[in-house]
Amino acid sequence: MYKVFVNDCPIFLTENNNISTNYKKVKFNLTEIKSIINDLFQKKLSGIYLICDHLENDWKQFQSLFKIQKAAGGKVLNIENEVLFIYRLNKWDLPKGKLEKGESIEQCAIREVEEECGISKLTIQNPLETTYHIFERKNKIILKITYWFLMRTSFTGELTPQTEEGIKKVIFKNKVAVNAALHNTYENIKLLF
Repeated sequence: MYKVFVNDCPIFLTENNNISTNYKKVKFNLTEIKSIINDLFQKKLSGIYLICDHLENDWKQFQSLFKIQKAAGGKVLNIENEVLFIYRLNKWDLPKGKLEKGESIEQCAIREVEEECGISKLTIQNPLETTYHIFERKNKIILKITYWFLMRTSFTGELTPQTEEGIKKVIFKNKVAVNAALHNTYENIKLLF
């Protein structure tokens, strides 16, 4: 199954026709995808299941409709197992950013976390779930694929938000504060917890 968010509303691509859900279920049809996306942007739908005959083939066709933007980021834990969050656009988020030409996904993830948070001493522990979301920019519909990694750091210095990226705060949060932050974050970020 693939889960793609449009304004925090999910599109599920699955082969399971018997799934129990309150969301509308429709047979995957490539010609209807853009109309479905538009309905999600306009909040005419709160989510939808696309029932696929061949999930991987249909997923490739789905992706072919969009400009693809690859990004990477991290769920960073410090020595006290607190999680690094950024605050941007009035939401708590995890640091991430666009893949630059010639760099690996892992290099991108570390670079973006360092740049957005003013942190160092990052090590990747393992990959986490890949997330997908669709947004519009300059009259183009973009499918953003974000590769996430669990990272650790022994960094204890001052964190510095990358203000030119609109980041207002950077902070490590304990378990209680993480739970509170998850009430004001994006649905794709919740998948990482």
